[in-house]
Amino acid sequence: MKSAANITNAEPLPVLHLGAGVIHGGVEAFLASLAVHSQRTIPSFALCAEGRLANEARAAGRAVHVLPQVRLSRPLWILRARRALDAVLATSTPAMALIHSGWMQVLFGPVLSRRRIPTATWIHGIATSQPWLEWLARRHRPVRIFTASHFMAEETAGWYPGTPRSVVHIPVAAPDRISPADRLSLRRSLDTGAEEVVVVVSCRFEPWKGHDILFRALGSLGKVPGWSLWVAGGAQEDHEIRRLESLRELGRELGIGDRIRFLGQRRDIPTVLQAADIHCQPNSGPEPFGIAFIEALYAGIPVVSTAIGGAKEIVDGSCGVLVPTSDPQALALAIGDLIRDPARRKSLGEAGRRRAFNLCNPPRQVARLEEILCGSVPGRLGTPLP
Repeated sequence: MKSAANITNAEPLPVLHLGAGVIHGGVEAFLASLAVHSQRTIPSFALCAEGRLANEARAAGRAVHVLPQVRLSRPLWILRARRALDAVLATSTPAMALIHSGWMQVLFGPVLSRRRIPTATWIHGIATSQPWLEWLARRHRPVRIFTASHFMAEETAGWYPGTPRSVVHIPVAAPDRISPADRLSLRRSLDTGAEEVVVVVSCRFEPWKGHDILFRALGSLGKVPGWSLWVAGGAQEDHEIRRLESLRELGRELGIGDRIRFLGQRRDIPTVLQAADIHCQPNSGPEPFGIAFIEALYAGIPVVSTAIGGAKEIVDGSCGVLVPTSDPQALALAIGDLIRDPARRKSLGEAGRRRAFNLCNPPRQVARLEEILCGSVPGRLGTPLP
């Protein structure tokens, strides 16, 4: 790759994205979208693990560099990973790097600084449990900060004072629509009747995602006929495995175990969502953005969540319902109303598709990100957007 000083404004900008790639969540889905939709930049990826993201990036024709496994508690592992990144940069120098986590900035910020590669940071989450990590990350000041929501921009306003920052919504593509026959076939495969009202939750098994609140809300609707719950997602870490088992037990205790289908890890979530009727993820802690909400809106089903974090910027009265946090009674009321009102579900679902497209259309959001990146490289013509 050419150095930043030798790249003209007409040429695509080589950008190296540094991400973990160990599990597959919202950040990894975002990076996979960049691999597919980038036009004005040439994205390459340095990841700390092989896995789904690495495979998806390669399938999109992008260069992937897999760095050695690393842990902050293992100094020798850190040194090995830094040397590996330095070797990558010795043969293919990007015009810019975009780091997608605070801990990776701690690890690799010094290498990029020595190479004098302009670096931007995308703050995807709130690292409140390790303030020392945030302090170390700030030692290598980026040229720009990105967040996916205004909530995150405000939440991290104290980070890097004076550094320009931009809000860019995560690009999420609209899925292909499924036929009524495919919808019925999927329901049958999950032992779900054609007329049942399906509530679906699709996320990782983190406590703040609100699975237990959802279960308790549905437990109070046990006498309401004609509904079931699909729980999509695979337990990827030990604490998630334990939580999954505790949720199975909670369902049995509440007397709704026979209405719950645990779907496990699936690659057809857009299809699963379209075969459901209501999406509910009642977070007890704030979502930095909320790709799951966008996916549900694209599927044409109303979203029920809590009025906290990024959900407040995605879900409004045209497409869903927001309730107070940690309030199973309010949640049960919102879900129960939608179960009983198919006309309202249809109206909210149709508006949801339009809202998702307006917020997260991939070509538009990727173009916005690329415009900002191109305008952030010293010597590169372009007008950085706010």
